[in-house]
Amino acid sequence: MVTTDETPTALLVSGHPQLTSAVAHLAAAVGVPLRTVADVEAAGALWWRADLVLLGADAAGRGVPRRRPGVVLAAVGELDQRAWRWAVDVGAEQVAVLPDAEAWLVERLGDLLHTRVPAPVIGVVGGRGGAGASTLATALACTAASDRAVLLVDGDPRGGGLDLLLGAEDAPGLRWSDLASVDGPVRPAVLAEALPVAERVSLLAWGQGDAPRPTVGPGVVGPGAAESVLRSARRSHDLVVVDLPRHGGPLSAALLRCLDTLFLVVPAEVRATVAATRLLPELVAHVADVRLVVRGPAPAGLPAAAVADALELPLACAMRSQPGLGAALERGGSPARAGGRGPLSAACRRLLSDLAEPSAPAA
Repeated sequence: MVTTDETPTALLVSGHPQLTSAVAHLAAAVGVPLRTVADVEAAGALWWRADLVLLGADAAGRGVPRRRPGVVLAAVGELDQRAWRWAVDVGAEQVAVLPDAEAWLVERLGDLLHTRVPAPVIGVVGGRGGAGASTLATALACTAASDRAVLLVDGDPRGGGLDLLLGAEDAPGLRWSDLASVDGPVRPAVLAEALPVAERVSLLAWGQGDAPRPTVGPGVVGPGAAESVLRSARRSHDLVVVDLPRHGGPLSAALLRCLDTLFLVVPAEVRATVAATRLLPELVAHVADVRLVVRGPAPAGLPAAAVADALELPLACAMRSQPGLGAALERGGSPARAGGRGPLSAACRRLLSDLAEPSAPAA
């Protein structure tokens, strides 16, 4: 169903003040036009023409209307037990009880505006410090940006900053500090337009400065804000790449929960493998698809397959070191400027091409 002006619309049928206020807030945040009427009779032809109908439990209790697709039974707080029968009678696709169902309802409203499939979110984390995870995350984003809209997310408030890797520390646009107070949905179009862009990649970074980034108290980026931002990013971009911290905490856990696939980068060293085993339980607790990237050279000749066996992970890629890359990055170079050549670019192409697979093949 499409309205006559071809603008997707939602219809709320309810006279409940809390429900009408809550749904109006969510629809405005997503950018979906919302019409509100007190009962089905007042809806008239809109009952059939709207792209989505949110039928309040209060209105359903006064009589269930004729069936149509795209109906959600909505309520606030405690749900009347009779509402489940009303939902069956009207053929509702879902029963949404706010505030618990806010995230689901935001996505359902967003579906009216965004026909694209929600973008995959992939993460990169190092098995030990200095494993090269940030470089790989940045290179993955830059490689994918050749043919799609990509967002690179710096998930480590204690790291050196991905904006430095891309030379975007002075670029205008939103930083994490601007989103710390987010407590609800973020409109995808607004997020896409407000972020800085470097090397064709949209970037959400922490920003540079002498002040330490807070981990508790005012200004901290909480789990709710992080999940809202990444939920919006799925709708505004074709791929989201997250550089994750090795230290745990609520923010790290929230970012992990948002991932579809996680690449664990481990140098081909015994101590690095042991360090990765200590990190792994937290990763697999939140992410079902964890894949291993082994970075050489191996000082003692440790095979990549041996690292994969020790961690019991599928080996997505065994990557050789790229001569001169570290020095180039120190001089202000970017992983995007490898020109499609070398082990790093080859590894990125391999990892991106395998994303559609349920798990990476052993190499």
